[in-house]
Amino acid sequence: MELTTVWFVAIAFFWVGYFALEGFDFGVGMLLPVLAKDETERRVLINTIGPVWDGNEVWLLVAGGMTFAAFPHWYATLFSGFYLPLLLILVALIVRGVAFEYRHQRHDAQWVARWDAAITFGSLLPAVLWGVAFANIAAGVPIDADMEFTGSLLTLLNPFGLLGGLVTLSLFVTHGATFIALKTEGDIRLRARALAWRSGIVAAVLAVVFLAWLQARTGSPTSALVFVVAALLLVGGVAAAYAGREGWSFAGTFGAIALAVTGIFVALFPDVLPSSTDVAFSLTTTNASATDYSLTIMTWAAAVFTPLVIGYQAWTYWVFRKRIGTHHIPTPQLASK
Repeated sequence: MELTTVWFVAIAFFWVGYFALEGFDFGVGMLLPVLAKDETERRVLINTIGPVWDGNEVWLLVAGGMTFAAFPHWYATLFSGFYLPLLLILVALIVRGVAFEYRHQRHDAQWVARWDAAITFGSLLPAVLWGVAFANIAAGVPIDADMEFTGSLLTLLNPFGLLGGLVTLSLFVTHGATFIALKTEGDIRLRARALAWRSGIVAAVLAVVFLAWLQARTGSPTSALVFVVAALLLVGGVAAAYAGREGWSFAGTFGAIALAVTGIFVALFPDVLPSSTDVAFSLTTTNASATDYSLTIMTWAAAVFTPLVIGYQAWTYWVFRKRIGTHHIPTPQLASK
């Protein structure tokens, strides 16, 4: 296997991990005003992702860093063409991260409510925009012979891209609900379980339409198989939620998201950013890559550090694996104005 292919697979792996892991904590953030009835329940929801949300974002940092180092032309074209959506995602993630740390710094109801809104907004915006971005990456965008994006923001807001945003939004809401049902006790658990199968039906319909459309536009026999398995896992996860099997339900949504993203990269290869202007202008693993020397050095570094990152994160999930209930939360004392 050529090093360019190795690095394409590595980048795809980290994007898969990012969406499957960050997807559920985006879902928890979006469901904060939906499932929690009071401050104690809001703290329960936040505590389910408190130990892991920042670790989940490491997958994004690694994927972006790998793209910059291994495929600099891909990185340059992608970040120049998708500048505004990526900037909005970055701002939302910063606001969301600050909100997690600041909401408990003052015992004031209005202060907490504002930071809770920031958590919800900072989860919802990336959940939509990542879908829009990856739908356009998979379908192709206008790129000229100089590897420059020639479209605009409105170019990205096409029907296929907007459908991709709705798919990731609904999938992450469902994924978050299955995670909450798996990690909590009492009434929150029951409400999350009921929401998971209802939102899962919507997510399944949207996802099937999107994946079928993507397959028709740019898919291969291999990507078709991956998409079919992803759809079956999502349907199985929704059915498990309805049956009250939280573990299987979460595994279903996790696997569905992971395989859907995998299928997108399978459909892309050997392109990394197809051109809708002329297929000859498409960025590929060959014409967008760094030098062989750079890829060789990076491969040795990745072979050492990647298992460490994955091992540490797996250990974190194991340590914080138990359920959380309202009885674990001290009685809040919020002052209102």
